Amino acid sequence: MPVNPDLAIQTPADILLERSFALADEAATNAFGERFAQAIESVREARQAARQHTPGAAGHQVFHGLQVQLVGDLGAGKTTLVRATLRGLGHTGRVRSPTYTLVEPYVLERPAGELALYHFDLYRFTDPAEWADAGFREYFDSGAICLVEWPQRAGRLLGVPDLVFALDLDHEGDGRVLVARAYSESGKACLERC
Repeated sequence: MPVNPDLAIQTPADILLERSFALADEAATNAFGERFAQAIESVREARQAARQHTPGAAGHQVFHGLQVQLVGDLGAGKTTLVRATLRGLGHTGRVRSPTYTLVEPYVLERPAGELALYHFDLYRFTDPAEWADAGFREYFDSGAICLVEWPQRAGRLLGVPDLVFALDLDHEGDGRVLVARAYSESGKACLERC
């Protein structure tokens, strides 16, 4: 089922970094998720260390969480990528798809401190106002990692993401292609480490 072009993602024109990754199979998707998890931890730790060594450090050195929008048709591998990222961050329990619950929360104990991660699936939204009515803004303002499937269903209400991961079929093979775009310094720092 193709993404509704009327609900396309609204992102700024200034992409700070763009990279493409060939994901030949589920193992490659899992490996990318693991690298992304390591990148998140690396950026968090680097920002914390910079802040500790320079107490009056500018706000850009503080890790304010990440908003990662995952775009792709049904079956493109969005949930698989989220599951791999959670596993890479040390989650050992079940990873449920939030198709019906809309959001699944996770709190992970990490060396750099506790990390909250929220996995959203907005597929069932028919109007962007549903996102506002659901009261999700507080999750995005909490310094957490917010992984959002079907972000276009919220229209412009999500604001500018740190990263957009667009998954599509690899037309030259059976795998997927992931095009990752960074729109913030934190997103760029994570993508550089992937």
